[in-house]
Amino acid sequence: MARSASSSSHSNPKKSLALSSYHIRLEALEKEHQWLLKQIKRKRTELNNFVEQMRSLATEIFHRCTPSFEKLVDIDREIHTLFDEIFSTRKFGKQTKKDVEGIYHSLQLAGIISPKIEQEDEDTELDELFETNEQENNFSQEETDKRYQYQQTQQDIESPIVNKNDSSRKVRQTFLRLAEIFHPDKVTDGETQMRHTEIMKEINKAYQEGDFARLLEIERQHQVGENININNEDDLTRKCTRLEQENEFLKTQYETLKRELRLVKNTPEGEMVSDCRKAARAGIDPMDQMLKQVEAQIQVISSIRNFVQDFREQKITIKEFLRGPEVLRSLNREIMEDLLEQMFDELGVIVRF
Repeated sequence: MARSASSSSHSNPKKSLALSSYHIRLEALEKEHQWLLKQIKRKRTELNNFVEQMRSLATEIFHRCTPSFEKLVDIDREIHTLFDEIFSTRKFGKQTKKDVEGIYHSLQLAGIISPKIEQEDEDTELDELFETNEQENNFSQEETDKRYQYQQTQQDIESPIVNKNDSSRKVRQTFLRLAEIFHPDKVTDGETQMRHTEIMKEINKAYQEGDFARLLEIERQHQVGENININNEDDLTRKCTRLEQENEFLKTQYETLKRELRLVKNTPEGEMVSDCRKAARAGIDPMDQMLKQVEAQIQVISSIRNFVQDFREQKITIKEFLRGPEVLRSLNREIMEDLLEQMFDELGVIVRF
């Protein structure tokens, strides 16, 4: 009897220690899980805010700069028309005509005026554009159903442990599990149906966006998770395994969001938002700066328009025309000075080393 009692007294501490190690592991996984959910929510908010800033900036630019942009377009069109009239009405020698055409093409290549698109090329581009739009609009039902995978597909991110197919499968499994519980048709009570309808809207949105973290948040928010016996080793093992898998998927989503934010910030629109932020911190109104730059461009292109117009009306000679307008010569001098200054700076660095 004594030996039996002694044996029993030794087995209980071992079992207790085993359960304790599972509890410690579960607690660590839970902490990691909560941290990942928090970071994903923060990063998602940061991404959404940045995209919203891009939209707001684009809207502000459109409203404040459109009149100036329209003026630029009108002057640009006038210059093209003037050159068309010059080529159709003036009689030049072969070399002179080639030189005048060279000036015209140089203005286009330098980006001072828009490149002239021949009608045939323009029609081809329009046909290609319509073909592309038609292809994009002819999505099959199956492709539409898989739109929730767009983040993983666009970013092409794969974890060493979790690949995209596993992530998509896990998102779908979680979605189906929640849809089974919260589908409004599953209940008859009117108030519960309304509540479930609102919850299903959130579930569908998270599913379409491939937002695994948001699905888990909904699950926890409404206490839908499985019940486990904290003193049962099998239950604890199952819970730990599930958390480990979910955490890997959450890490993948977190990396996706970080990369997506980096990509958005590196777009021309994103860089413009960053520049505007820097200008605002320095006490500069970025819109005023942009308007000043556009007005400066208008002055330059207006001078070129007047110069070409004078040539069409034969107020200046061919020799004067081929020298180019003074405004362009000034710009070229400034460019050359900047290049020389940069070259001497680089030489100075080399000499110091």
